[in-house]
Amino acid sequence: MVLKAPRAERLQIAGPAGPLQALVESPAAEAGEGPAVPAFAVVCHPHPLFGGTLDNKVVYTVARAIGQLRVPAIRFNFRGVGASAGGYDEGRGESEDALAVIAYGRRRWPQAALWLAGFSFGGAVAARIAAAAQAARVVLVAPGITRLERTDFEAARAAVPHCPWLIVQGDADEVVPQEAVLEWARGLKPASGTPPPRIALLPGASHFFHGRLNELRDAVLAFLA
Repeated sequence: MVLKAPRAERLQIAGPAGPLQALVESPAAEAGEGPAVPAFAVVCHPHPLFGGTLDNKVVYTVARAIGQLRVPAIRFNFRGVGASAGGYDEGRGESEDALAVIAYGRRRWPQAALWLAGFSFGGAVAARIAAAAQAARVVLVAPGITRLERTDFEAARAAVPHCPWLIVQGDADEVVPQEAVLEWARGLKPASGTPPPRIALLPGASHFFHGRLNELRDAVLAFLA
C-alpha cells in the first residue's frame, strides 16, 4: 500500500506566553471519505536550550508513524523556540504550552481521543501532563527525566499516565541512561487500574536513534495500532 503524504498546515496556536509555532499534519482524505477522526496526537520536542525543535528527526518519525494510522498529529515549538513567543521556563511553562496545544486539538476535533507523545525533554513534559490532559495513549521516547530542572523533575517523577503507555529507549543512550529511565518507571506509583508501561528497548540505539529510526517507528506503530 502506498501511503499518501499528509496534508501539512502551518499555523500559530495561542499559548500562555504568546503564539506557538505549530505544524498540523492530517492524513490525506480519500474521495468520498468523511468520518470523524478517532484521535489526534500532540508530539513534544527535545530540550529548547539544546537545539530541540518541532523538526527534530525523532519527533518527525513519531508524528509520521501516527499519520500512518490515519490520525492527525500536531508538532509545535515550545516557547522561545523558532517563531514561538516567550522564553525557556524549566519545563513548567513548556507543560502549559503543551496543554494549550492539546486544548486547540480538542476544539478542532471535539470527539477525538488524545494521543500524547514526546522525545527526550518533550517526553518528560508529556509524562508530567498526561494524567491532567486525560490522554488515551502516551508514547515516551527516551524521556528526559534527568534533563529537567530539579523542581520539574520531581513533578515528572510524581506523574503517572492513567492510560496505556509506551517507553521506547535505546540501551546505548548517552544522554538519558537506560538505567535511569527504567528506575524512574519502576518508581512510579500508578493509580488503581493503570497499566505499567510497555517498554521497548532497542539494543545499541543511541539517544537520537541514529540509523534506528525505522525500528523506533515500528515500535510506536505496534503499540498504537
